Amino acid sequence: MAGTTPGTPGTPRVLRAMNDRAALDLLLAHGPLSRTRIGKLTGLSKPTASQLLARLEAAGLVVATGTTEGRPGPNAQLYAVNARAAYAAGLDVDQFRIHAAVADITGEIVGEYELRTPGRGASGVVRQVTEALDGAVKAAGITRADVRRLVIGTPGAFDPATGRLRYAAHLPGWHSPTLLDELAAELPMPFEYENDVNLVAVAEQRVGAARGHADFVLLWNEEGLGAAVVLGGRLHRGFTGGAGEVGFLPVPGTPLVRQVTKANSGGYQELAGVQSVPRIARAAGIETPEQPYVPVASRLLAHAAEAHGDDPRYAELLDRYAERVATGLASIVAVLDPELIVLSGDVLVAGGEALRARVQSELADLAASRPRLVLAAVPVRPVLRGALESALAVTRDEVFDTSR
Repeated sequence: MAGTTPGTPGTPRVLRAMNDRAALDLLLAHGPLSRTRIGKLTGLSKPTASQLLARLEAAGLVVATGTTEGRPGPNAQLYAVNARAAYAAGLDVDQFRIHAAVADITGEIVGEYELRTPGRGASGVVRQVTEALDGAVKAAGITRADVRRLVIGTPGAFDPATGRLRYAAHLPGWHSPTLLDELAAELPMPFEYENDVNLVAVAEQRVGAARGHADFVLLWNEEGLGAAVVLGGRLHRGFTGGAGEVGFLPVPGTPLVRQVTKANSGGYQELAGVQSVPRIARAAGIETPEQPYVPVASRLLAHAAEAHGDDPRYAELLDRYAERVATGLASIVAVLDPELIVLSGDVLVAGGEALRARVQSELADLAASRPRLVLAAVPVRPVLRGALESALAVTRDEVFDTSR
């Protein structure tokens, strides 16, 4: 290896670092493992595996934790990732509250905090962010300085050219052109911002229904209809961060959405958004209460998923709504040809397998390609889970790099 420099491919330092990272990833995936098991999974000899574990233990990245009691043969020492090696944080922001969480390096949430924001006005966004983060940090029993990275999830997206939040007029105070600079001045750790639906896709890709899939689309339906696009394993954000704003998509049977920065109706949002479900239900002869759309739509579709075999009205609700969902998806599929489509958000998930199967059938009639449709597998706070997974991915790359 004459002529090589430290840290170049093929040097002992790089090979050791690669083995270290492989072992750490195995411990994250499998939990505590013995030296022998790590050796078998990595293909390393027992002496090399022992040296690796000693090196990681000295670096504070792994800890000895228990033994293999209850198994045949002598007890063996088990090793696990040191959960306290680093922490990452995520924020899920909407117009009503900021939900913050801190996770240790293993991904376990160790502190959460919810800050209600109605009535606070458009000012003080930086203060709200720090208050929510500090609440989660305090619940975790650590300090702000212990958090290596923060990811903030919001509706819409920050335009990389201007630094302004776009596609989210309903989020007061978040549209200042100086907001990102103000946050950077206040926060002691690096932070990133990401569209909320994109973060749901990250959660599904890392720990949910899209694991192992490099090309997929996630369709989200709660207060608004949106999508996230993953191509070649990476999020596709678009030139201004607006990729996936499918609520504006022109579709048959609704007006075109003109002057999209103003509140108006039309497009895919009107055809298959949350507000369409009670209308379809009433047309099918189902009485619906005059309440906020999301709870009503979710309850209607959940009841339809249970009763559609016995009540033709609910079968009609599922049929008509599935047709509307598939109509917009057909345009998306025609352009992207994804391997998989994940149906996410309270409204779509409430319809369960009954709705999913109908959308799949309708889409087969409308699209030339045949992507598989699945229901989301991260039902609890998926935006926050995606923010944490995104922050953890970078944090692990930094902390687990033993080549430096």
